[in-house]
Amino acid sequence: MQKVTHEFDLYGKHYALEAGELAKQATGSCLVTCGESKVLLTTVVSKERKDYDFFPLTVDFIEKMYAVGRIPGGYLKREARPSEKATLTARLIDRPLRPSFPDGFRNEVQVVATPLVADQVNSVDTICVMAASVALTVGGVPFEGPLACVRIGRDVNTGEFMVNPTYEERDNSDLDLELAGSATFISMLEAGAHEISEEDMLAAMAFGQEAIAAFCEEQRAFFAKWEEANGPIQQREYVLDEPIPEVHERIFAHFDQMSAALKDADKAARVSKVEELKDAIRAEFSEDEQVEWARPIATQLKALEKHAMRLMVVQTGERVDGRAADEVRPLMVKPNYLPRVHGSGLFQRGQTQVLSICTLGMLNEWQRLDTIEPVDGKRYIHHYNFPPFCTGETGRMGAPKRRELGHGALAERALLPVIPSEDDFPYAIRVVSEVMESNGSSSMASTCGSTLALMDAGVPLVRPVSGVAMGLIQEEGETVVLTDIQGVEDFLGDMDFKVCGTTKGITAMQMDNKATGLTPEILRQALMQAHEGRMFILDTMLDAIPNPREDTKESAPKIISLSIPQDKIREVIGSGGKVIRGIQDDTGATIDIQEDGTVFIAGVADAATDAADRIKAIVKVPEPGEEYMGRIVGIQPFGAFVELLPGKDGLLHISRMAKGRIDKVEDVLSVGDEVHVRVLEVDEKGKVSLDRIDKPEAPAAAKKENEARPTRRTRRPGDNGGERRPRRRHEGK
Repeated sequence: MQKVTHEFDLYGKHYALEAGELAKQATGSCLVTCGESKVLLTTVVSKERKDYDFFPLTVDFIEKMYAVGRIPGGYLKREARPSEKATLTARLIDRPLRPSFPDGFRNEVQVVATPLVADQVNSVDTICVMAASVALTVGGVPFEGPLACVRIGRDVNTGEFMVNPTYEERDNSDLDLELAGSATFISMLEAGAHEISEEDMLAAMAFGQEAIAAFCEEQRAFFAKWEEANGPIQQREYVLDEPIPEVHERIFAHFDQMSAALKDADKAARVSKVEELKDAIRAEFSEDEQVEWARPIATQLKALEKHAMRLMVVQTGERVDGRAADEVRPLMVKPNYLPRVHGSGLFQRGQTQVLSICTLGMLNEWQRLDTIEPVDGKRYIHHYNFPPFCTGETGRMGAPKRRELGHGALAERALLPVIPSEDDFPYAIRVVSEVMESNGSSSMASTCGSTLALMDAGVPLVRPVSGVAMGLIQEEGETVVLTDIQGVEDFLGDMDFKVCGTTKGITAMQMDNKATGLTPEILRQALMQAHEGRMFILDTMLDAIPNPREDTKESAPKIISLSIPQDKIREVIGSGGKVIRGIQDDTGATIDIQEDGTVFIAGVADAATDAADRIKAIVKVPEPGEEYMGRIVGIQPFGAFVELLPGKDGLLHISRMAKGRIDKVEDVLSVGDEVHVRVLEVDEKGKVSLDRIDKPEAPAAAKKENEARPTRRTRRPGDNGGERRPRRRHEGK
């Protein structure tokens, strides 16, 4: 096997595909390069076929911290569980690959992506799909390739689309659209956007399809070089799990019964009737046949259910729950569902129910991220939980699965464009969506419920967001686009297309497509139908809570933002943190001071205000003319020191303490006394001179003592009682 490299330039970026040198014992491998970022993709296909009724594909993206020149944190100094970004990247690779394999493929396939270099300029995620496509092809694995994935951005200044923009270019983009598929169709997309119109999104998707085709063409050029160096690529033989004609005929004879069993709006009742029918059909086979044909029987029973549901939609226009194609299920919207929490909202659509809870915190509670991407962390966090009870099942409770991370990321993406800036709302924000019931579109219910929770918490959203999941049925030459799909339509349909947005435009999308005939016209219809659906849902939400609360709840922390001079930071912190700890202990507030002098203060009730007043007092510089009620903290023969503010003293001279002359400060003032003073002067060194307001009369004893004291006479030169004192001369002079 000879090493083959193909380098090319597309859309202003340099790429390279390489195979034949690394990981040669894998079924196939490819090293892909974009800029200086490099990722190794390996694929291994098991030799034996698995006895499964599903396709056993596993995709892993293994982050390596050496790729960015960092040593992993923690005691072991070793990469541990994958980050959320790594899991989402693995899903990004999986989603276009999975539908490209032939039906009945039961050999186990493992795809591993290992980033070797992450140059912090070019992203390493989208190029992995192209590398996986090359690895599968040179390994002789049957699939519908070549495949590629691109990221499409749009420059906010010029309006021009960009392909695989750098991190810096993405910062200046109002669109982050990831598309994957072949040269002729899109099988997966993921998008985040700043309220982009449906027309602009369609244009971006069309542009992305052209870019995918260009990358697929470059793969063909690589394969030509490969075959020139290593001979024709040999397709490996894999036995597919094909239906047995006799089993198919006997099971599909019950088509009418399956159609009748499927017609029930209640999920549990429908599932029960369908399972009872499947058990009855299975019982028609002898015990020996059930043992011999166990997998074909299960596969054909599933195929019968799928065909009956799909034919019902395209022939009658009626769905299993009796709805029309563009009809949304009944809605229930309840903001402020829970007491005490900072914000909550219950959203139900049909038999899908999600309770979202919002929690507000200090900005220093943001989530710090340790990944190979140049991203430090995020201030808005969305978590999505899908416990087994929401579908009436038992199962493992614990760390979130890939699906939960993906749905949480979608809802987070949908709401991020409308979250106010730190300057307008200086809080870290976390929303948790708990799925209480699920029958399809729980991620969109999570988006809607989270909007309710944020508004109930008093977060001043730019605009509220709603979302809806669209489906597609293509059967016997007919095509029907479905609004608000439920579980059976997602599982047995051709497309799951989720669209989120505001009245102004789209903020997020996600699509998984099994149909190769997804034309631009169908996409347009799906987007326009989705717009109508999400506007209907949004109107119902706004009937329940028209606007965000004017203020946060009493249970939520009040956060005050101050700006203090940088040279005063040390005074606020104090020696060893003594001052700031004292303020926090006394008030119960939490204080976070930034290097630029920005101070964030959080506390419940009046705690934040009290702490802010104390900090203002510390950094306050008295000015001439200002009046204070101060406390005497020290006495000297020449005057008294008055504490005006914490850590700020001024001198009240003895001559300005009373009306008339006094000999001792103690005649009119003592340590601890309060005195009303006015600032006379602040010199260049910051020393403050004070004058007492409402001076008292000098004590009588002090006056008598002054009157009894003899008047001092000024001596003049030569004054010696009328005689001039002779000048003494030194002896010997």
